[in-house]
Amino acid sequence: MELKKGLPPVGGEKTKEEKKERHWYAIHTYSGYEDAVARYLKQRVDSLAMNDKIFNILVPKETKVKIKNGKRRVAEEKIYHGYVLVDMILTEDSWYVVRNTPRVTGFVGPDSTTPIPLSKEDIDVLMARMGSKETKFKVDVHVGEMVKITDGPFKDYDAKVSEVDEEKGKIKVLVPIFGRDTVVELDSLQIRKI
Repeated sequence: MELKKGLPPVGGEKTKEEKKERHWYAIHTYSGYEDAVARYLKQRVDSLAMNDKIFNILVPKETKVKIKNGKRRVAEEKIYHGYVLVDMILTEDSWYVVRNTPRVTGFVGPDSTTPIPLSKEDIDVLMARMGSKETKFKVDVHVGEMVKITDGPFKDYDAKVSEVDEEKGKIKVLVPIFGRDTVVELDSLQIRKI
């Protein structure tokens, strides 16, 4: 098999038709620069007219719910720090454009210069994980159970669960204050089982 100068082997003996297939590849970047690399690469694809070989550039992210200062906050977090996914047809030109983008350290593969496409199953699982727009709540407590409050004005208090709203991820607990039970509504992320 004879390769053009600069193009790494794609793996095994393949026909020209098989090499021209469109696949997803993972590229390694400096951690924290994933969005910048995606932006740089998109600019390079446009300026070098590579839209017919590089189709999609993606920083895998998912939506997570966090509690800060007693308030629920929805935030987008990177799934794989230090990686960007590229949907492309691997040719000498497309490999050169991606590999020479600022802050790209190489393709994911045996030696970072031998690109190995990601499997369709891996991409399907990742896309499903990213596409889940509905935030689901897993409330693992039941009425009558004892819990410890981990956040908010009643932090470190023990309380008894009086009501569970799984749809909204909210829990009502009875907190003993001055000898009387006081009903407090909390987020499911603000408590843990005792």
